[in-house]
Amino acid sequence: MIIKQLSVFLENTAGRLTEVSETLGAHNINMSAFSLADTSEYGILRVIVSDPLSAVECLKEKGFSVSLTDVICLVVPHTPGALSKALRILSDHEISIEYMYAFAVNERASVVIRTDEAEKAVEALQQHKMELMKADDIVF
Repeated sequence: MIIKQLSVFLENTAGRLTEVSETLGAHNINMSAFSLADTSEYGILRVIVSDPLSAVECLKEKGFSVSLTDVICLVVPHTPGALSKALRILSDHEISIEYMYAFAVNERASVVIRTDEAEKAVEALQQHKMELMKADDIVF
């Protein structure tokens, strides 16, 4: 249930995100989910791809600073209060969330969560019958 996510550090200049997407595309690597956070000087692209190890290799060859982190992907109903139930489970198990990003399609919402205790989070959520995606499931 642990998913490998790339974190790519980007200079805050025009075209850097394009370079990442072109590099991945040229290596037949598909991006399934991503989040981009920025400051005035740099950005961090967090992205889930179809082949994380190859993605790291080809991006490093192009001079990008990239690392792999473990995340989980929770699936909840796209209804009011559904996410809060999952967050309550994590809080009750004293699991802190570093960041998360989400998207909803029809009746389901997918939430990518980064915590330093991914295995503990998986256990806690599974104990409460929460649905988690496998890496193969998140790559469409």
